[in-house]
Amino acid sequence: MRLPFFLNYYRDMGVGHFIVVDNDSTDGSLDYLSGQPDVSVWHTRAGYKRARFGVDWLNWLQKKHAHGHWCLVVDPDEFLVYPFCDTRPLRALTDWLDASSIKSFSAMLLDMYPKGRLDEQPYEEGRNPIEIASWFDSGNYTQKKNKKFGNLWIQGGPRSRVFFRDMPEKAPALNKIPLVKWDRKYTYVSSTHMLLPRGLNQVYDEWGGEKASGVLLHAKFLDTFTAKAAEEIDRGQHYAASVEYRAYADSLKDDPDLWCKFSEKYINWRQLEILGLMSKGNWA
Repeated sequence: MRLPFFLNYYRDMGVGHFIVVDNDSTDGSLDYLSGQPDVSVWHTRAGYKRARFGVDWLNWLQKKHAHGHWCLVVDPDEFLVYPFCDTRPLRALTDWLDASSIKSFSAMLLDMYPKGRLDEQPYEEGRNPIEIASWFDSGNYTQKKNKKFGNLWIQGGPRSRVFFRDMPEKAPALNKIPLVKWDRKYTYVSSTHMLLPRGLNQVYDEWGGEKASGVLLHAKFLDTFTAKAAEEIDRGQHYAASVEYRAYADSLKDDPDLWCKFSEKYINWRQLEILGLMSKGNWA
């Protein structure tokens, strides 16, 4: 259901080709993807958990097919927003990164949600999910430096505020480095949160300035989410015995509403820059 809008969103941005792993889906995705001329799809019946939650698959595919290319690694519910994305294609960003000798580009994951109950507005195939999930938390974020890999570890947003309010240190990580000028020597260590070699994780400025960065609008919280959480608990294929999805299910069973009086309605990338959630750095 999500794929038609997802593919068109990134086609309009200038993505030239998609590489997708279908983990033995049963919703028609494999047939749909196989019919798309700009999609190469790999099918596997192997366990997502045993593939280090998919990281082994994406590392192998990028090693085989992505050497020397700019690669954007995203889930079907993640939509990249970057400086000037309303007027400049993605290749303008990667050309500037090339000219600046920058190999990796970060984008904080920003959880989006509707105003009111998650099940009030049904999502329809082909629709922009941000038209429904158009609200976000603007300021309740923490960050610390990972001493081992050098990346920033960011937490917060509605998942910390609602689902992990009593143990915010266990809230999901929101730091992502999804856009990389790939080399076969590179590897993702944990999802797209951090890479090796460690220098690729230096996507921030430690000397008082700002490096350019983006945001991944994360449209997870739609009317389909409650059923999705129950399914993932049953599958048991997620990190730490699916503790994240258990927290979702426990919180949503009584009141599936993430909106609060401090929620902000999404307008555009400039709004996110003003709020300090992304930066154009010295890209003018």
